[in-house]
Amino acid sequence: MATPQTSRQSSYSSISGKMCVIQVDSVQRWMEDLRHMTEVECMCVLQSKPLGVDEDAPGELIVSVGEQVTRDNLQALLKRALVVSTELGKMFQRLEKRRWQRVHSTALRVSAHVRSLIQEYSTARSAPADMQKYEKSLLEKCMELNVITERCLHTEDEYFLKSMKEAIHEILTDVSDSFSHMIDMALANEIQILIRQIEDSDNVFAISTAISNLLSLTQDGPQLCSIIAKEGAVVALLKICRQDCFSSLYAHALRTLASICCVEDGISQLEEVDGILCLAEILTDGACAEATRAEAAAVMAQITSPHHSSTQHLASFLESMQDIVTALISLCASASCGEVFLLASAALANITFFDSMACEILLQLNAVPILLQACRDRQRVDTPYSKDQVVTILANLSVLEQCTADVLEEKGVEQLLVLLNEKPSSSSPSEGAACERVQQKAAVTLARLSRDPLVAQSAVQLRAVPRLIELCRSPAERNNSDSVLVACLAALRRLASECPDSIGVSDHQQLIKPRLVDSFLLCSNMEESFV
Repeated sequence: MATPQTSRQSSYSSISGKMCVIQVDSVQRWMEDLRHMTEVECMCVLQSKPLGVDEDAPGELIVSVGEQVTRDNLQALLKRALVVSTELGKMFQRLEKRRWQRVHSTALRVSAHVRSLIQEYSTARSAPADMQKYEKSLLEKCMELNVITERCLHTEDEYFLKSMKEAIHEILTDVSDSFSHMIDMALANEIQILIRQIEDSDNVFAISTAISNLLSLTQDGPQLCSIIAKEGAVVALLKICRQDCFSSLYAHALRTLASICCVEDGISQLEEVDGILCLAEILTDGACAEATRAEAAAVMAQITSPHHSSTQHLASFLESMQDIVTALISLCASASCGEVFLLASAALANITFFDSMACEILLQLNAVPILLQACRDRQRVDTPYSKDQVVTILANLSVLEQCTADVLEEKGVEQLLVLLNEKPSSSSPSEGAACERVQQKAAVTLARLSRDPLVAQSAVQLRAVPRLIELCRSPAERNNSDSVLVACLAALRRLASECPDSIGVSDHQQLIKPRLVDSFLLCSNMEESFV
């Protein structure tokens, strides 16, 4: 059987010498280069037809811009930006490995994508003057990158290639920075247009569409949320929430606001325009739909998250805290579904971290009975995530002595033991982590409440000790969580101090008598030396 090469040579020789024989390696090189040098604009006509990628280049990103993308400037920008960012990342990696052919072909693709993006955007929008300067500078740098990478293909001089590598790295860094800044400016321009639609339009459908586009953008990361916040979206959304004629848009606007407030810029703007007062008014307005109040609770949960450093500056929150906490615990009590309860309880959980006065207010509002009753209602508390919020609130309330009576009256110790048995129903890592938090905080709450001899005796009678020992000794029961182990050891030691006879001799020798760190190492089977 003839090989592919001899077959080609036979066919070429039959053309009576009018054409020279072409080397197979050259043809392969030409075909490889052709694939990388395809103009991005030409892909538009291909619609969504599949494009093959050879096995030699796994992971190559080829994007066709179809009709759906061209109708949406924002999505087009984000998709093209993702393509260019991905290619730039590949180029940095290939440059480090000195894969010069790949470096050059990637540079060609980056240039094509950037040129296409600028052309598409200029066609759809009139770019600001500052952005036009960046466009021109970026195209020049891309051209320079193409030229310098091509030079590296035609030499094997190691000294020359080393100097070129440094030069290419510098230009590539400039291209990356310039591209990122240009995209930020383009997105800011598009966001300004959306915000003007929200502020200037009287059409509910038009405003709803603009809000939906903003919400979609917030899902693309905190950097974009910061741009959205800086362009005034918080002010525009709160303006909607303050007008009765747009009451049907409240929930939609609040959901978008919650997403924007995942960044400090959003929270700062919210406070500057008395947004917390607006949220408090919605939460306390019984005429507002439950869905709207739930979304307001979601915003409250977001801005009071312990992960934010700026929450300490929310002075206006302290002024309205009594009304907010009252409204949230009321929403927990009346929640018609698990999602509403989750949002309201998450806000309360964060607030109990935010200010200790909130715990005193909650106790006055009979929060313990409300929360414990909700735990027994699968319509409201149906996931480990909701249980995590409930037990977080209980753990923070248990610091106060007056919490003990409420827990005993509502048979809260029994519920804590139920929570100590919480296990994931799926292999989801997030659900597993939530179950760990539930177990840990249940043990912490039990340890704090067991300061009272009545609680300790009740826990012992309900066989809390065997379950705590099981969690300590069996890593699988606690999902190998060290935090659960520490909490359970602390709870055991508290119970042992109040009820010494509740723990057997062997368990006492290993889990109670040694230092906490020694018991921890024993139970976690850690043999390393921590010197």
